[in-house]
Amino acid sequence: MSAIQRRIHAAAIKLFAEKQIADVNISELAQTAGLARNTIYKNLESIDSLFETVASELAEEMNERVGKSAAPDLDPAQRLANGIRFYIRRAHEEPHWGSFLVRYSASHVSMQKLWDGPPVRDVLAGLASQRYSFRQEQLMSVIGMIAGSVLIAISLVLQGHKTWRDAGADTAELVLRALGVPPDEARAFATEPLPTLPSLD
Repeated sequence: MSAIQRRIHAAAIKLFAEKQIADVNISELAQTAGLARNTIYKNLESIDSLFETVASELAEEMNERVGKSAAPDLDPAQRLANGIRFYIRRAHEEPHWGSFLVRYSASHVSMQKLWDGPPVRDVLAGLASQRYSFRQEQLMSVIGMIAGSVLIAISLVLQGHKTWRDAGADTAELVLRALGVPPDEARAFATEPLPTLPSLD
């Protein structure tokens, strides 16, 4: 991705986090990105296609970074707890990113990739190792529970009701307990020091 495209995408995330897709126009996109309107036109097919591209890339990028964050032999419950807290911490550090997630991730197909990849692998690994105690046919409901819990926690952080640390630890602990992890272990996993979220090369 070129530097210009990165600026356009960053501006798009900010605007889409604040407005409905139909309310975003080329002029404010150019102003927010600090680029000329003509430059936007040259690098943009349409506002709708920009949304789809940004949403898809946002989901893929976060999944890749979370996937890189832990060794394969790390306890799946710890990987899941870390993943939950990575999302909540990043929303605190990048509020427009968090607002974008809250606004669109439950309702747009292009955002559903957020809940594929690492979250599903970690949950399945925990089920296979008997760390978790739900039935296989409940997998999609489990993923929905995790996704909903993370989005609500992000909202609480963005609205100033909780710190990212408290919201992240509480959400991770309660999710793990719901999946069958004993309370003391769930709390320990949820409060383990959180490593840096790896960047993509």
